[in-house]
Order: sequence, then structure tokens, then C-alpha cells
Amino acid sequence: MNELVVSKAEDGLRIALLENKRLVELHHEETSNYFSVGDIFIGRVKKIVPGLNAAFVEIGHPKDAFLHYLDLGKQIRTLQKYVKMVNVDQGAVANLGNFSPFPDIDKNGKMANVFKANQKILVQVAKEAISTKGPRLTCEVALAGQYVILMPFSNEVSASRKIATMAEKKRLRKLVESIKPKDFGVIIRTAATDIEIDELKKDIDHLVHLWEDMSRAIYRAEAPSKVLREQGRTTSILRDMLSIGFDSIITDDKATYDEIGEYMRARMPGRVKTLKLYNGKTNLYQQMRLERQIKAAFGKTVTMANGSYLVIEHTEALHVIDVNSGSKYLQGETLEDNALKTNMEAANEIARQLRLRDMGGIVVVDFIDLKKPENKKILNDHFRSIMRHDRAKNTVLPISKFGLVQITRQRVRPEVNVKTTETCPSCNGSGKISASIILADEISNDVDFLMRQNKERGLTLRVNPFVAAFLRHGFRNYIWKWFWKYNFRRVKVIDDQALGFTEVKYVNGKGEEIKV
Repeated sequence: MNELVVSKAEDGLRIALLENKRLVELHHEETSNYFSVGDIFIGRVKKIVPGLNAAFVEIGHPKDAFLHYLDLGKQIRTLQKYVKMVNVDQGAVANLGNFSPFPDIDKNGKMANVFKANQKILVQVAKEAISTKGPRLTCEVALAGQYVILMPFSNEVSASRKIATMAEKKRLRKLVESIKPKDFGVIIRTAATDIEIDELKKDIDHLVHLWEDMSRAIYRAEAPSKVLREQGRTTSILRDMLSIGFDSIITDDKATYDEIGEYMRARMPGRVKTLKLYNGKTNLYQQMRLERQIKAAFGKTVTMANGSYLVIEHTEALHVIDVNSGSKYLQGETLEDNALKTNMEAANEIARQLRLRDMGGIVVVDFIDLKKPENKKILNDHFRSIMRHDRAKNTVLPISKFGLVQITRQRVRPEVNVKTTETCPSCNGSGKISASIILADEISNDVDFLMRQNKERGLTLRVNPFVAAFLRHGFRNYIWKWFWKYNFRRVKVIDDQALGFTEVKYVNGKGEEIKV
């Protein structure tokens, strides 16, 4: 059972993917983030670096983006010619079939022979800015659709390696070759399995229209400027996981509900009924018990059902995961059998953690030592099989003689990091806070100010569940006290597990947070 849960946050959207009620992916789409993977820009070359055979490109990000020679693509001169012509005449090359391409560039060439400083260039974001590095760019522009990926200035048709049979690959290649426009290459996605020609053509036509929209945006565009925006993170997840499908999609944000609904009606009308808008008073993540899962999953130590646990450490260069059996030992089994069972469960949790935290680059896993070669093979085969469900490209190497497994996983955006420990805002980490009755009096004073001075109506308090219980059921019963004190104007109190013990959020009748 697959569920997608999208909840509105202060600075954007939180997107959770659940498999059988277990959290396996967590994304945060910030409303202020204008630099997502897949976005296409008209940039300006700031500096050529011969030693790296690369260039730094201005695209409007605080840090200049990085473009390596190997990411230019064979048809970079053709792309540059196209951009130059479209920038002058919007309708000059609407059809790539009427456009004469240049020969491929030398794969061992130099960046300085292709670009000069201050030159305009069409680029696509391949990786978001991570740590101290700016975004990474490519000039091999690719437009991702539901079933195919469109590659301008290419005539190649290829199919995903995850398509099960050669017969299906041949069928899809034959269909795509018969309908694709000239000078557009196509990569057939796994989701295209068993899809007929009408749906494939509809998808290709949609991507061609996107290319034409981008061409119109390039016309007289100044650098740096965005000319094509990738779909939002929510819609992208929907698109990329179409082959799996969702049993339920639920959101508490009306704009997101409308966006997903529009996409589903156009792309998958039979599944529109799985989309729901949540209007409950309790926070959506709290209602679905996701806050607890998030806090439990993102700590340094991750406990598993059989009592064993993982210790996860992060460095600038790599991630290290240590598997520990804990104090639990299965009676009636040898040390080898016990180690294998613990390692098998750890492999499942590690695959989940990689997706959940979006850990990329090099990952080293120290499993519990296994003596028998056949057990090592069982563990390695199992780990590889579950890593195939990961949408990010990854490679799992065999277990080394030291019992280590090395993994490389594609990294296109910063790792997801959730703080699981909190510094008390009252004691600043000393371990002692004011009594709850004093906190309640402080809240009462703030409520008094808002109700009398600000004349607020429909005031709502979001507080930690322990504080909420005290306000509702303590010996003073603050809810009724406020009700009578302010002439029958109600003050609502809502539990919010994401808040610390002494944190309070005041919300007015329009749903806007009030700073006190």
C-alpha cells in the first residue's frame, strides 16, 4: 500500500511517501527555493577554469554554478546556434527538423575552445547546491515526461534497463521510432511498460509543447533568467512513481490539491478518486502519526524491531553505518545464524534510511561479521534486490574481507536532515524549566493581551500535547476561564507534537500566526 502525504509548512510543503504505513521518503519543498533539479536557465559564463576543464556559470544563485566539459554534450555547438537564433527570431526554428545541426564536438576537447567569458548559455540544473558547492549544470537538456524523456538534437531511442523483457523493449522502441519528431532523441521510462502508442504520442507531444514554450521564453531573454521550470516536487514524485501507483494521496493544502488534481485528470483520470483534501483541526502529520516516525527515524541511533540497532555517522566525504546486534540473542540459534538474521533486517532498514534521508555519494556499511561465504552471498544478494526499489541510481559492491559493504548512491540535492533533539527554550539546555503552572500563566497573559488589546476573534493556540492537557483539564481549566472572561469568545487549543514543551504559536481567525 503506497500513500503520499503532503502537508503545508511555514516555509513550503512537507512531502512524505509511505509504504504499508511506514515512512520511506521525506521531502521538503521550500517556496523560496527557485533552483530545483530539472530547471532550465539562460546563464552567463563568468569564468573559464582550464585546470578543471570547466566553467562557472551565473544563473542567479548566490553561488556560481559549475559546468564541466564532459557535461556539455556532443551537440553543444548546435544548441548554442539554436539559442542564438531563437533569441533573435522567436519563430525561426520552431521545428528542429528544419534546423541544420553542427558536427559533434571532440570529447577530449577544451572548455576554452567552446565558450568565452560573458557568453550566454542554455543550461539545466543537474544537482542542487550542496554544502559549500553551487549547483551543478549540464547542457544535455532533457525534458522528463510520464513515459519518456525527450532529448533535443539527438535521434537515438533507448529504453530503461528496468524494463523486464527484451521483447517489451523492442516493442516500445519500434512504437517510439514511428512517432517521435525529427532531431529529438527519446529515453523510454520503466513506467511505459505495456503502454500503447496513443499514450506514448500524447506524452511526446506534451514534451514538444514544453520545448516550444521554452523557445518562446528564450526570445530576447536576458541572462541570468529561468526559461523552463521543472514540476513541483509533489507532482514530480507522482510522475516518477506512476508505475507503482498510489492507493491514497492526501493533502491539507488547497493549492497543492488543485495542482495534483489537474495533473491526475490529464494523466491518470482513473486514479483521481485516490486524491483527498484534509480539513481536520489536528495537524495532518500528527493525525497520521508521522511526527513520531520522523523523530524516531532521523536520530544518530536507529533501533530495529528485534532489538538490534544502527549507528549512522556523517562526514563531508562519506556516510558510515554500523550494524549492532544489541543485547538480544535468539535462543536455539548459532552465532552465525543470529548474525545473518540481524544483518538481513539491518539491510532492509539501511535501504529505507538511504531513501528517507536521501543520503548520496559514498556509503560504507559495517555489517556483523559472517564466517560462511554462502551467508555473505545471501546477504549481498538480498541487499542488492531491495536497493533496486530505490529511484536514485546506486551501486552495491560485494562484501569485502573486512565485512564492509560499499555503496555509491546518486546525489542530486542536499541530504534531508531532521533535528531529533531539542534545546529547551526556557533553560537553554540546563535541564530545568519553569513549572507548567507558571507557563500557563504566561500563556494566559499573552491571550489577555491579544483578546483585549488586539481585539482578536477566533484565537487558536498550538501547543505541546502535555501543555494542552494542562490547559484543558488542569485544576483551573483555562479554556472555560477564558470563555467567561472574554464575553463568550472561545480560545481554541490544538495539540502539536512538533512543538517543544514551552513553545506556543498563536493563530488568528484568518489562519495567520501572531508574533507576541
